[in-house]
Amino acid sequence: MSGPAAFAIALITAVLLIPVAWSEESKVVIGPRNLDLSDGAQELLAGNAREGLELTLRGLRSAQGKREKEAALSNLCAGYIMIDRLDSALMYCNMLLLSNDRHWRGYNNRALIYVMREEYEKAEKDLAMGQEINPNARTLKVVKGMFLDATHPVSPNIIIDDRKRKSADVSVKEQS
Repeated sequence: MSGPAAFAIALITAVLLIPVAWSEESKVVIGPRNLDLSDGAQELLAGNAREGLELTLRGLRSAQGKREKEAALSNLCAGYIMIDRLDSALMYCNMLLLSNDRHWRGYNNRALIYVMREEYEKAEKDLAMGQEINPNARTLKVVKGMFLDATHPVSPNIIIDDRKRKSADVSVKEQS
């Protein structure tokens, strides 16, 4: 994996999903309902994309409720970006955003896909939507930086004048 795809691993923020059931009487946490989703998220965060994807796909099949389903879709999008399978990643991001058009991570990950595919107009729209929902999200800022680097590259303005150094090296040699 190279280029933006390798850089993407650092940007992926899997949704660590440990849903719990609360007892109304005692307010005691009973425990996770979908261990595949939480274990999958842990694997994705550890950089083990293939294992994380396998667990998350299994967890999606048994997801209960909208929150679990959306977490699974978000993590599948992120995981497929990690292994550079952008078509699959895009499919899961689109499914997530169809389910919840206010999910900023979905816009973030989809923008990253579009940057990696050099579809900059689409990336810009998704970045704007994500920033509208969560303007302070660090990962959105990182993807925005990647977008700006790709669309408005900055040429270095640094000029190194090493004439003084060379003349100093010459005078040191003359003295020896």
